[in-house]
Amino acid sequence: MAKAPTTTPYDIDLDRNPANFQPLTPLGFLERAASVFPDHVAIIHGPLRRTYAEFYARARRLASALEKAGVRRGDTVSVLLANTPPALECAYGVPMTQGVLNTLNTRLDAAIIAFSLDHANAKVVVTDREFSKTMKDALALCKVKPIVIDYDDPEYGGDGERLGAIDYEAFVASGDPDYAWSMPDDEWDAITLNYTSGTTGDPKGVVYHHRGAHLLAVGNIVTCNMAKHPVYLWTLPMFHCNGWCFPWSISVVAGP
Repeated sequence: MAKAPTTTPYDIDLDRNPANFQPLTPLGFLERAASVFPDHVAIIHGPLRRTYAEFYARARRLASALEKAGVRRGDTVSVLLANTPPALECAYGVPMTQGVLNTLNTRLDAAIIAFSLDHANAKVVVTDREFSKTMKDALALCKVKPIVIDYDDPEYGGDGERLGAIDYEAFVASGDPDYAWSMPDDEWDAITLNYTSGTTGDPKGVVYHHRGAHLLAVGNIVTCNMAKHPVYLWTLPMFHCNGWCFPWSISVVAGP
């Protein structure tokens, strides 16, 4: 059998360029939804309603504020949040800076959280007042000294304290809604970092890349036969495998 040529006509003058290639990433899902369905409701939380235009602007504000705070490519932003609007905003805003989102399990103890913060070398922590007891103890145990941003969920009426000097809403408001966010340099770049629960030793870190997050987000729509504008009830914790990538999937089909 004749040996196949090492170069064919299809290998000549058909290189990748901006007109025919861009890295796979879920970040464009929100940009598209805000462009095509700007007035459609994107987030429902208690009486709160936010449209896709507002969601996109807030994610960009968050990214801008994080960049001002020093977050750069490969920096980890850890969050201890329930299924609240900031959890969705962080799913986009953090990787818009080329940073890496680390969603922490709200059910774990302070020692495990502290280990994860150290292992991730967390530069910023966003923490819900509801989990302030655990996070306060974790911050006392860990070696890293991240910027601490407090979120006070209006739907939570229980005990808890503010741990940092920065309020989440004020932090977001300090950012630019027209921030020119960054695509990943490579679709293999990390987008999120997740940890196991540490039941058989120290937690193990698992990294998602932009390509994988994009593909799974689209695959969810096919697997679940999701139509346009579904209303998705967030029962799956967004800290668990990044909500199986549904925070990005829902933007593809422009649902709340």
